[in-house]
Amino acid sequence: MNITRIISRSLRIIAVAGALALLFSCGGAGGSTGQTYTAGTYTATAPGYNGDVTVAVKLSKNRIAGVRVMKHNETPGISDLAITGIPKAIVDGQTLAVDTVSGATFSSKAVIAAVTAALKEGGADIEKLMVPGALKDKEADVSLSADVVIIGAGGAGMAAGVSAHQNGATVIILEKMPKVGGNTISAGGAMNAVDEGSETALKNKDSVALHFKQTYEGGDKKGDEALVKTLVENAWPAIAWLQSMGMKFLPEPFTVTGGLWPRAHKPVDPVGTGFFKTYNAYIDANKGIEVVLNTRAEKLIIENGRVTGVQARGQTGNIVTVKAAKGVIIATGGFGQNVAMRQEYNKAWPTLDESVKSTNHPGATGDGILMAKDVNAALVQMENIQLLPLGDPVTGSLSGNIETDVEKRIFVNIEGKRFVDEGARRDTMTLALFKQPQAKLWIIVDAHSYPQGTVKNNFNETIDDLVAAGRAFKGETLEELAKAIGVPPENLVATVAEFNKHVASKTPDQFGRTLFSEPLDKGPFYAGARIPTVHHTMGGIKIDVDTHVIDVNGKIIPGLYAAGEVTGGIHGTNRLGGNALADITVFGRIAGTNAAMGK
Repeated sequence: MNITRIISRSLRIIAVAGALALLFSCGGAGGSTGQTYTAGTYTATAPGYNGDVTVAVKLSKNRIAGVRVMKHNETPGISDLAITGIPKAIVDGQTLAVDTVSGATFSSKAVIAAVTAALKEGGADIEKLMVPGALKDKEADVSLSADVVIIGAGGAGMAAGVSAHQNGATVIILEKMPKVGGNTISAGGAMNAVDEGSETALKNKDSVALHFKQTYEGGDKKGDEALVKTLVENAWPAIAWLQSMGMKFLPEPFTVTGGLWPRAHKPVDPVGTGFFKTYNAYIDANKGIEVVLNTRAEKLIIENGRVTGVQARGQTGNIVTVKAAKGVIIATGGFGQNVAMRQEYNKAWPTLDESVKSTNHPGATGDGILMAKDVNAALVQMENIQLLPLGDPVTGSLSGNIETDVEKRIFVNIEGKRFVDEGARRDTMTLALFKQPQAKLWIIVDAHSYPQGTVKNNFNETIDDLVAAGRAFKGETLEELAKAIGVPPENLVATVAEFNKHVASKTPDQFGRTLFSEPLDKGPFYAGARIPTVHHTMGGIKIDVDTHVIDVNGKIIPGLYAAGEVTGGIHGTNRLGGNALADITVFGRIAGTNAAMGK
C-alpha cells in the first residue's frame, strides 16, 4: 500500500521538524532535466511570512543534488511541511513546478523563490525547470479496518482518536490534507476552562455556572442548554487530561478577544502546536492508532441501517475503503473556506462572498456536513457564522496579530477614533467594524504590552518581528505612530487621552467598556491593521450530549458520531472567544470514548 500513511514514530511532525530542516533533501526518483549546472553549493534568501527564508542548493553537473533550508522564522507546526516538503519535492522531481503546501502558502512560496534564486546563480535554465515532473500513476485500491474510524485529523479528530484508543479501540484517522492540524494547529491557543474552587477561579470570581451563563447568553440563548452544560462542566477535566499526557499551559489565565472573562488558558507551545505535540507523542508511543494523510473521505458506508465505514479517495485517485467495527466519528471542521456554503446560509452579514477572507485553513470546506446530510442527518443553525474583527488584511489569518490581553488595547478606525467596546462580543465588534471607513481598524498598544519587544504573541512572533516584516508599525510617540499608519495625529492623541481617563477612574466609557488594566501612556507605541474575517461556523450536524448524530426525524443514526466545528447547536448565534478549543477537546474525548465502547 502506497497511500500516504503515517504510523508510530513518523508522526512526529513537530518534534522533528527543526532537525529535518537542517538536512539536505537529496536523492529522489526524479531523473536529469537535461540541464548543465555549474557544480557547487549556492545560497539565496527570499521573504517568508515572518521574515527571510535562506536556502542552500547543492548542484552537480546535471542534477539538483540537494536543497536545504538554512534559516527561517516561520511558525512551527504550521510551516513544517513547507520547510521540509518543498525541498524534497524539488529534488525528487528535478523541477520548480511543485505544489505549495495548503495552509503554509507564504512559507512555500518563500522556499521556492529562494531556491529559484540559488539555481539562477548556478546557471540553471529556470524556464525549463518550471515544467512539472512526471505524474504519479494511479495506485491500487485499498481496504483497511479498525474499531473506530475518524474523519479529520484536526483538534477534535485527534482528541477523539486518542480517547478511543485509551478506551481499548483500534483507530484509523483519515485526513484529506497532507498534514494533521486543521484549524486547531493555527489557532491562537486560548482554551476556556474553570477549575471550580481553585485559587485562580476565586481570584477571578469565576465559576462553572458563570461560564455557562456567559456561553449561553453570549449565544443569545440559542445554544442547546444540555450541550452548553456538557461543554463547561467538562472543560477543566479536558485540560487535566491534556496535562496528564504532558501538555503544558502558562499559569495565569487571560481574557481572549470576545471571551468576556479571564478564564482562557494559554499553552506553553505557540499557536495550537502544543495539542498536536501531545497527541503525536501519544500515537508515537502506542500501537493500534494511525493517521492516513492525503485521503479524502467521500461518503459514509451504511449496512442494515448502521454506519459501518467510510469510502475515501487517495492522492492518486484510488479508492480507500475503511471499515469500522464500532463506530465512525465525523470531525472535519466547519465550512469557513466554502464561499458557496457561506453565501447560501448567510443571514446576518452584509456579504460573505470571496471578498471576505477567512482565518480557516484551506481544508475547512464543509465536507463532513455534506456527507452527514447524505445519510439523513439533521443540520442545525447553519446561518450562525461568526466573524472576527482581527483578520490580516492580506491573508485573513490571525497570524501577525498584535496579541495582548483585551484589557490592554484599543481599536481605532482609519480616522484615529475608537468605535466599539473592545471587550464586547465578537459579532458586536465585527458589525461595528463593517460600518467603519474601509471596514478597517488599527489595534493600538504600548510598551506595557510589549516591553522591549521580548513578548511573543500566540503565533510565536515578537512585536519586533512584526515591525520588521511590515505587519505592524512603531512610534516612540503617539504622534509618530499616527504618521506611520496614516491617521490624524490629533485624533489619535485625543482618543488615547479619553481612554486613559476611564482607565484611571475605572468607569464605563461611552461604548460601555469596563475591562481596563493599564493606561496607554508608555512608549514605544505599536499599531497593527485588521479587517473582518470569517472565523467560525457555529451551525452543523445535530448531536446529543453523547455526540451521537441525530437524523431529521430526531433519532440517533447508529454507528455515527460527530465532534468539533462540524457540529451545531452548542454556541448559538455567537461563540465566546476561547470556547472553540474547549469544544473540540471536550466533545472529541466524548466521541472517542463512546464510539470505542459502543455507547
